[in-house]
Amino acid sequence: MTIEPIVLPDAAATQAWGQVLGRLLPASTVLLLFGELGAGKTTLIQGLGQGLGITEAIVSPTFTLINEYHEGRIPLYHFDLYRLDKTGAAQLYPELYWEGEEFEPGICAIEWSERLPYLPPQYHEIRLSHTTKGQRELRWLPPKT
Repeated sequence: MTIEPIVLPDAAATQAWGQVLGRLLPASTVLLLFGELGAGKTTLIQGLGQGLGITEAIVSPTFTLINEYHEGRIPLYHFDLYRLDKTGAAQLYPELYWEGEEFEPGICAIEWSERLPYLPPQYHEIRLSHTTKGQRELRWLPPKT
């Protein structure tokens, strides 16, 4: 099955798409985000947070690795695995977040997901890329179960 990309002309459109997700996605959703630097992963997550009702500034947790936001309709757990290899990513125990047993069920949004040593049992894959026209393309792949 071919998934047609969603063309996002600018950062505002990327953020708006994230806002829609924030209003619709249920607790226990895992979003695996893929894309090169500057493709819009953090921008999408900022919109996601706005859609959840989070007013705190959402920034990439590159040095803290995981940022937790609890003020929205459900928690948002924002991972940035850019600086980690698979061993380092495993030491974060991401399953504690997506299993919802140690942490309140929410949305896990994981940037640089290719660095995960293992995947959750269910997840949504979002691939962001640059186009030759300075826009972004978003591909939302069918949920993996």
